[in-house]
Amino acid sequence: MTLRVSVFGTGYLGATHAAGMAELGHDVVGVDIDAAKVATLARGEVPFFEPGLPELISKHVATGRLRFTTDAREAADADVHFIGVGTPQKKGESAADLRFVDAVIDGLAPLLKRPTVILGKSTVPVGTAARLAARVRELAPAGDAVDLGWNPEFLREGFGVEDTLRPDRLVLGIDKNHPGRIEEMARIVYADAIGRGTPFLVTDLATAELVKVSANAFLATKISFINAIAEICDATGADVMELADAIGYDERIGRKFLGAGLGFGGGCLPKDIRAFMARAGELGVNQALAFLHEVDAVNMRRRDHVVDMAARELGGKVVGRPIAVLGAAFKPNSDDVRDSPALDVAGRLHLMGADVRVYDPEAMKNAAAAWPTLHFADGMEDAVSGTELVIVATEWREFKNADPVRLAQVAARSVVIDGRNCLDAEAWTNAGWVYRGMGRHSQ
Repeated sequence: MTLRVSVFGTGYLGATHAAGMAELGHDVVGVDIDAAKVATLARGEVPFFEPGLPELISKHVATGRLRFTTDAREAADADVHFIGVGTPQKKGESAADLRFVDAVIDGLAPLLKRPTVILGKSTVPVGTAARLAARVRELAPAGDAVDLGWNPEFLREGFGVEDTLRPDRLVLGIDKNHPGRIEEMARIVYADAIGRGTPFLVTDLATAELVKVSANAFLATKISFINAIAEICDATGADVMELADAIGYDERIGRKFLGAGLGFGGGCLPKDIRAFMARAGELGVNQALAFLHEVDAVNMRRRDHVVDMAARELGGKVVGRPIAVLGAAFKPNSDDVRDSPALDVAGRLHLMGADVRVYDPEAMKNAAAAWPTLHFADGMEDAVSGTELVIVATEWREFKNADPVRLAQVAARSVVIDGRNCLDAEAWTNAGWVYRGMGRHSQ
């Protein structure tokens, strides 16, 4: 069954979700206040890097199934409205900034004159959905005929299209005292995934809101755990990769997200765990999430550690020394540099006086906007040429598959810090490099 669907917000989440809804057969309109972004998407182009998304958007813009606008009135008659705007960290605080979510509700609700369903996808503090549901009923001409539920997203940057079309689970939060047609409409929206056996979990609003932040908190904890163990390995001569392999065989633990290195970044995990802690404090249960303070601290320490490693390898004299930083995005298959450990390390070394050359396959434009005073190389060899130290800071396949023999020929000094433990240490050592990993045996 084809539905009329609107998606408010056309950033990473909104644009990906809008394209996915069109691919599932719905008629979709994406709404955003950014006219330049809307114009770009309307041409079938994508203003950020996400594998597979440009093809999907251009395909459905061409068929007319997907369109974009700055005018919310063009979306008012949709059967289902999705909210996919950002919830960044407030400046100077840990809490989430909800002004964009509130603005969508305040702008959309007065236009709703007939029964419809609103589904929030943005990551919000627990209690937000109930507040917004009451606000919608107050502002909408249709009143109680407008139903609001929460349908958290679980997209992984680099795999957003796959996660939208073939999710590993679907979560739907409903006010049990005001269920309306939320579940009915959600089942129509996601009929394809549900038909393939995707778990479909219906909860109350608070549980649905907590699912996303709890998942992110768990993943962040797992990453910081192995990075804390890497600190012990560095102090004892143990190898964190061998250790992770060994404990990963325990099915209760698993090997995923046990990759020691520079730590996590991006626009979700860091700000989500901080907002989670802030909300716990507001609820009077801050001790329940006190451990996340150390999770965050361990994560930030990894950046300090790599900067310290670089200084040691250069004999404590960093000023004027040429250093290549391979990677600027917070993870591979993305051009997102928000809270990027790679770019943070490059920036810190630059501020210490080093001659830093940065190269990333996709994130150069965003990195240059964030750190315009850094030197950005034209390619990997250009970045490495003449340098005394190479830091692999994002695990792009291009870096993992690089020829260490060739790079040794262009580098002034063959020393590499593998900030993601993604290189073949033996191959690099055999090629003449001094290899330094994170929590690994010295080669």
